[in-house]
Amino acid sequence: MDALLERVLDAHGGLDRWKNLSALSARVTYGGPFWEFKGHPDFADTNLVEASLQEQHVRQIQESIGRTVDFDKKADRVIVTGADGAVIDALDRPRTTFDGYTPDTRWSIAQIAYFRAYDTWHHLAEPYVFTWPGVEAHEVEPWTEDGQEWRVLSVTFPGSVDTHSATQLYYFDAAGLLRRMDYEPDVNGRTPVAHYIREEQTFDGIVVPTRRHVHARNEDRTPDLSWTPITLDITDVTFS
Repeated sequence: MDALLERVLDAHGGLDRWKNLSALSARVTYGGPFWEFKGHPDFADTNLVEASLQEQHVRQIQESIGRTVDFDKKADRVIVTGADGAVIDALDRPRTTFDGYTPDTRWSIAQIAYFRAYDTWHHLAEPYVFTWPGVEAHEVEPWTEDGQEWRVLSVTFPGSVDTHSATQLYYFDAAGLLRRMDYEPDVNGRTPVAHYIREEQTFDGIVVPTRRHVHARNEDRTPDLSWTPITLDITDVTFS
């Protein structure tokens, strides 16, 4: 195992602990103008989230209206249902439906539900998912930002795990805690993104990044902090 990855896992509760967990639940509040830009402003809301930790499966229940999103990578299907259980929208092989899309393309309900679901699952399963079969993680050159030097882990995911882009960069401070991640979402025309961790909390001995801001990324890898398309605030995390 890469030395940096081992350091990161220890800082987030330890690999043995993660291996013995089956799921977590949390309350996640989504904000920012991105959701309205994609045609679904009501997706900027608070959801109760249940995420499996040994497979890519996540369920989200929107508190205000009871709408449910269920994404199961093994079945390769996303389903959106109303409070009454009736199916609002659904997609098989949802990733393929974004072929040819640009950053300006509007999305269907099932598409934005899929994006939010796989994205949220990743944030809750990291860094444990870095140890899954087929995932390759290795340290690359460090990065200096605002006078701080961060160690950088390059992680490449197999097709069996849905993520923004096949290879993503994760930046860690001296304590082994996540400070930033870089990716280019395939579903959104590969727009460069710099995703920052602003706060974290410890729940049952596991460190969870709880306040996240997503920014555009410039060609020189610096962030464009002039606006924040997406925010995530995570609370009430419990593990089982």
